[in-house]
Parts: sequence; C-alpha cells; structure tokens
Amino acid sequence: MNKSTHFIGQPVYGQLINLLDKEKIVKISRKNGGERYVKGFDIWQHLAIMLYAVIKRYDSLREITGGMLPEARKLAHLGISMMPRRSTLSDANARRPESIFEVIYRDLYERYRKELSSDSRSRRTAKWMQRLQILDSTTITLFSNLIFKGAGRHPKHGKKKGGIKVHAVINANEGVPCDVKFTSAATNDSFMLAPSHYNRGSILAMDRAYINYSKFEELTKLGVTYVTKMKKNLVYKTDSDVMYMNGNGLMEYRIQHVVFTKRVSDGEDIEHHARIITYVDLKGAKPKLVSLLTNDMEMEVENIVEIYRQRWNIELLFKQLKQNFPLRYFYGESANAIKIQIWVTLIANLLLMVLQRRIKRSWSFSGLATMVKNMLMYYVNVYTFFEEPEKDWLKIQAELEIEPREPTLFPEFFE
Repeated sequence: MNKSTHFIGQPVYGQLINLLDKEKIVKISRKNGGERYVKGFDIWQHLAIMLYAVIKRYDSLREITGGMLPEARKLAHLGISMMPRRSTLSDANARRPESIFEVIYRDLYERYRKELSSDSRSRRTAKWMQRLQILDSTTITLFSNLIFKGAGRHPKHGKKKGGIKVHAVINANEGVPCDVKFTSAATNDSFMLAPSHYNRGSILAMDRAYINYSKFEELTKLGVTYVTKMKKNLVYKTDSDVMYMNGNGLMEYRIQHVVFTKRVSDGEDIEHHARIITYVDLKGAKPKLVSLLTNDMEMEVENIVEIYRQRWNIELLFKQLKQNFPLRYFYGESANAIKIQIWVTLIANLLLMVLQRRIKRSWSFSGLATMVKNMLMYYVNVYTFFEEPEKDWLKIQAELEIEPREPTLFPEFFE
C-alpha cells in the first residue's frame, strides 16, 4: 500500500516547537543570566525537554528520562543533543531563573495574540467584548507548606499542605493569560487590582474575592469599569432603589445606587459610589437571585449580566490546564522548579491553542491535546491530519475493496 497521505519528514513535536524562535530564546536566557556557567544543557535543551515532558504528561524525572531514551534519534534531529540525567534536569530546574521562562511566555503571547484573537468571533459579539479582561486565581496544592504557605487553619491530624496561587488575567476574546503572577495560597487576591495593570476604558470581570473599596475607587478614577459579585453583609448607604417588574408582576431586576465608606490609615474616609444590580438567574436547576456590583452607572443591565457571565471563561482555562497537563506532581521541590514547570505548562497550552486556531476543523482542546500527546513523535503532518484524520483509513478501505484476490489452486472453495 502507498505511504500515508499525511506523511511528513518531521515528527509532530518538531512541528510544534517550530512555533518557537530558538535564537530569541537563547538571547533572552543570556540576557537574564540563564547561560552563566552552563556547558551543555542550555536553555533550548531545557525548554524542549520540559515541553516534551508536560505534553506527554510525565509525572516524575525518572519517567522523563526513561520516556525520552527510545526517541533519542528523533529528538537529536530536533536539536536536542543530549539525553539529560535526572540530576542534570533537577539542577537546571533549581538553578536557571524561572523569570527566563516568564519572559519567553510573554514574548510568545505578544507574537501570537492576534492569531489567538479571532476576528470573526469579535464581529459577532458586543463592542465591550474587545475591552473585557477577566481576573481570577487558582490554587495548586503542594505537599509541603515550607515552600509556599497554604491557606486555612492547620489540620488536627498530619501536616498542613502548602499551595501556590496562580493569579491570571485573560482578554475575553483570546483565551490564554495575558498576565500571570505567582504567590503563596495565603495571599489575598486584591493585590492584582493595581491600577497600573490596566488601561482607561478597560472592563474587569471578577468574583467577590477581589472586593476592595479603596482599589475600586482607584480604578474608577482611572476610568476602568469593574463587574463583580456582591458579598453578603456588606455595609453601604442607599441613594436610590428601583425595582423593575415583568408583565406577570414578578421582579425582573432591581437597581440600587449605593455608597461604600472606608476609613483609611491616615484617618480620612474613602467614599465609593457604585450600582448593585440584582436579577433572577433562570439558567440553573432552580431560579435564584444574583446581585452584581459595578461602578458603571449607565450600561444596560443585560450587558452587565453578560459581562459577569463571561467570567466563566477563566474557570474553563484553569480546568483546561489542570486536566491536560501534569500539575499534581512536580519535577523539583524548590519554588524555582515549581514555577518553571507552571510557566512551561502555560507555554505548552499557548502552542496548542495556536494549533487549534490554525485548524479549520472543530476540535475540543482536550481532544486535540490527547491526540498530540499520543502521536507526538509520529511523522505526520499535524495540520492535514487534524483536518481529515480519517482520510488514510478511508483510503485503506477503498484499496481493500478493489484489491484483486491472490491466485489459488482451489478456486471453487472461494466462490
């Protein structure tokens, strides 16, 4: 039979890392001290091996080194000139600054952000979608409380687990983080509301963990709109309260103009004016009242509600990262090693998102990531295969149907 219609002279992994700029990555590492005292295991080797590991979802250094040996010849053709020992990879994760991988991620984001932002999608959505940024954090549990401080009280039995909190901001029409910060799990989320992080006209959607009146007032003065969910038992003064009813005499939504007051350290009071919009959410199993807080006094209620619903996109991103990449076990015990693995995971996620956007056929991210993992070292054209994955199988079936039978001495038994 003929060779596969999807055959190409480079493995899927090679096509994926072609999205990276090797010369620029080495330059970034040299500029940030990542190549100091390094003989053979440079940043390109380090990044390529870590990417290979997270895409294959390896859980340990032993699994990485063992899994790469059978593919040594193919990997050598991709520029990976050495099969590192566990100690070599462990030392690199501990010593090479994680900030280098952060710069690499941010550079990749700037390079591919237009490709990740779908123009056709933006035309189908409201104008405010282009200005919407979604803010949230997720906690990755660690076994030790010594590296990153965990949140909550100490358990009665056993040791308290630590946790690293990943704070992320995404543009609603892109789906990958445009800004990422790492802290211990015990850090309050509101530090991400620094006005210097946002531009005038931006819209922020977030959950109620970020409520901070002084930060909200700073954002308002800058011209940044926020939409968040109300906390219970907030104290405020009501300036006006209007309830809108539907044709059946039931509440459709309620709008309150309120003022929050907070005493600051120098003895002055901060006053923050906002709107509380309460509506009936009918999308769940049972109708429930939802109260949103915003500093926008003019936008339509429907738009405010939709902005908050868009916040779910960042929850889907966190779920995507945790389900498709190894973030339960880490390849090192230091804070630097843990951060490197998370940055490499974000890089792998971005590369697969670019691949997903370039393919016209609809693929779920989970399905795409699983297929890439399984065929990472196959000599298959990744773009043509994902467009028509069944083409080779249909071709084989057609050849079997028309293939002549082999000659036999007993034809009567095959009539």
